[in-house]
Amino acid sequence: MSSKLEDKSGTVSPAPEIDWVARARKLCPEIEAAAARTEQDKEVTPEIMSALHDAALFRMLIPRSLGGGEATPLAMMEVLEAVAAADASTAWCLGQAHGCTFAAAFLDHDVAQEIFGAPDAVLAWGPGSPNAKAIVTDGGYRVSGQWRFASGSRHAAWLGGHSTVCEADGTPRLDADGRKITRTMLFPISSADISNVWQVIGLRGTGSDDYAVDDLFVPEAYTTWRGSAADRREIGPLYSISLLTLYGIAFAAVALGIARATLDEFLSLAAQKTASHAPAVLRENAVIQSGVAQAEARLGSSRAYLVERLAATWETWCAGDDPSLDQRARLRVAI
Repeated sequence: MSSKLEDKSGTVSPAPEIDWVARARKLCPEIEAAAARTEQDKEVTPEIMSALHDAALFRMLIPRSLGGGEATPLAMMEVLEAVAAADASTAWCLGQAHGCTFAAAFLDHDVAQEIFGAPDAVLAWGPGSPNAKAIVTDGGYRVSGQWRFASGSRHAAWLGGHSTVCEADGTPRLDADGRKITRTMLFPISSADISNVWQVIGLRGTGSDDYAVDDLFVPEAYTTWRGSAADRREIGPLYSISLLTLYGIAFAAVALGIARATLDEFLSLAAQKTASHAPAVLRENAVIQSGVAQAEARLGSSRAYLVERLAATWETWCAGDDPSLDQRARLRVAI
């Protein structure tokens, strides 16, 4: 499907056709070869990061008005799936960065250009933290807080911190419905204290460290909130997708890639390995054949359902409509 963009002058122009999946697959042998080092170093290697940036894979969801690809969610899913089959940590960092790049569509153009304009731009953040507060002050906020799980932050120039907006006395500011207001504070990584705490057994290569700031001034223009209609600057259908849904698609894609690689690896093993006291290799065993067939069916059907739901919901977004409750529920089930 070829999407179109209408700029502020009313001109409609076709989106550039880029085969993002082909770009990703071309890098997969190199990514797979570096996987052991990525896990050992607890970060994606500089060589792989350079290759990903050369292919503009970190820019595929950035608005075209900022020189990004503004790709479809299906393209993102297939890119992450391919990369995850080569190395899960690399795919995880790429997927998390895609979610963060959504901020570019909800910031003033000049601010977004400052944060995302460089070819190797990466913004990272973790989930919200109950201790993170943004005290309202002239022109912005005084921000203090600590956040966790900043996947890919070792290659980021900017960080984001989801913070509760508070009055000068520390009282949370409430919206019209009486709920606490939260905004994402964006600041250079040089303004934060990074804690190297990522001592884990899996996905070590994501380098998902903790980070903190103390009484940091953040101008209002460097804040946003996901899905905020008041903040939205881009009209493309991509930015109608909720950020939580986008992350869900990314998580599903990584899982599909890991599953595909695992099953393929088992098939290679089954062609050579013989069980104790067995006369033939595993692939000749009827029980193994049945198990592999069922695994292929589960994986294939899961993937097909996700692709179907993504395609159907994308058509709704492109038409300028909000997905129905049924559509949202089915997409969530597929994810």
